[in-house]
Amino acid sequence: MKKAFLLFLLIYSCSLSAQMSIKDSSIYTPMIGISYGYQLSGGDMLSRFGNNSSLQLNVDFKSKAYIMVGLNGSYMFGNNVKEQLFTAISTPEGYIINRDGSIADIRLWERGFAIQATLGRLFHFKKPNPNSGIIFNMGFGFIQHKIRIEVIGNDVPQLSKEYKKGYDRLTNGFLLSENLGYFYLSNNRLTNLYIGLECFEGFTQNRRSYNFDTMEHDTKKRIDILYGARLMWILPLYKKPPQDFYTH
Repeated sequence: MKKAFLLFLLIYSCSLSAQMSIKDSSIYTPMIGISYGYQLSGGDMLSRFGNNSSLQLNVDFKSKAYIMVGLNGSYMFGNNVKEQLFTAISTPEGYIINRDGSIADIRLWERGFAIQATLGRLFHFKKPNPNSGIIFNMGFGFIQHKIRIEVIGNDVPQLSKEYKKGYDRLTNGFLLSENLGYFYLSNNRLTNLYIGLECFEGFTQNRRSYNFDTMEHDTKKRIDILYGARLMWILPLYKKPPQDFYTH
């Protein structure tokens, strides 16, 4: 009797494991994702920056009920700065003179980051498995960006470390986002990807007390928009089910 009971438990546990196979059942799994995004600027951000790149790290959780929750952080960078900053300290021709009387080599970069929590749902397909399909999610969090000013040789006193803060347009505020894309978990765990479209809306404001070039405190409320595409590689952390012979 005891042996029969133990055999029953073994068969029952194997059947449960088989039911949780990614091939035929929705599973719960934590996931880590690393992605690259290419974003276009819009709204008030359009007058300050051009297009930018974004590297992002995700920690997400998929439930058996197809609910997706997560946290992510992204680093944004670009080299297309449109805003004119140095009219007050440049020559009529637009050059800045360094300490030695030569034309200074000054480079401007876009730099920023975003941190957000997300909530969404997976609309699954039958193939390749019930854990793949279309995802829509929304997020909220914090976004910050500024103009990085690099003076080659550090030979311009007007743009020393402290003076740069009067020109860098440090801006931050509340972030909303929307994302729509295809989410794929492979049956063999080797290829797991997300590709989709995204849109960020930042409700931001300049956080510097004074802009040296305009000689005023910028109190304008901004709506900074970024939209583009993202490709993510995903590492799912679900437990591997028993060998395939259990499922046949």
